[in-house]
Amino acid sequence: MFGRNKETWIIAGLGNPGGKYSGTRHNVGFDVVDALADKYGITLRKKLFRAAVGSINSGGKNIILVKPQTFMNASGEAIAPICGYYKVNPDEKLIVIYDDISLAPGNLRVKMKGSSGGHNGIKSIISCLDSEGFSRIKVGVGEKPVGWDLADHVLSRFSADERKKVDEAVENAVIAAEMIIDGKSEEAMNRFNRKNSL
Repeated sequence: MFGRNKETWIIAGLGNPGGKYSGTRHNVGFDVVDALADKYGITLRKKLFRAAVGSINSGGKNIILVKPQTFMNASGEAIAPICGYYKVNPDEKLIVIYDDISLAPGNLRVKMKGSSGGHNGIKSIISCLDSEGFSRIKVGVGEKPVGWDLADHVLSRFSADERKKVDEAVENAVIAAEMIIDGKSEEAMNRFNRKNSL
């Protein structure tokens, strides 16, 4: 379905568009893409297939940064056509970054493939790509408090202490993404998957 291009990678961070969602637990994927854009001095200006897109060239590789503007549960509707447009095989050169409530704030989990784990954004991507083979970086946002609705939890903001840990995790996720692109996936997993989940 997709062509192969060894020089192009796509890094997609998941979240919900709009200021009222900025800084929420569900938007840590956006935070990581923003951190990558800041590091490389670019702005995600281009609108392509219902996503904000920017590109960088690093180490001879073309890296496409993507923030879907479809809302979380329809993330695949933006990411799948972008993979097709850039002729990227998602099983080889797509990295998706998103929130994980099973990990404590500040923890990361790097995976090369797998199921959705109940995450609706990942369900959408798997459905639209018809594949579970893409790489993921999961950023811990903490379990929902007892008695809370899950939607209320993921759309809530972090405490000051949690935010500090998550900001560190965002920087580590940037490093993990760079390691995957540099062919160091195993090293990234060994480095960042050691902390315990909640």
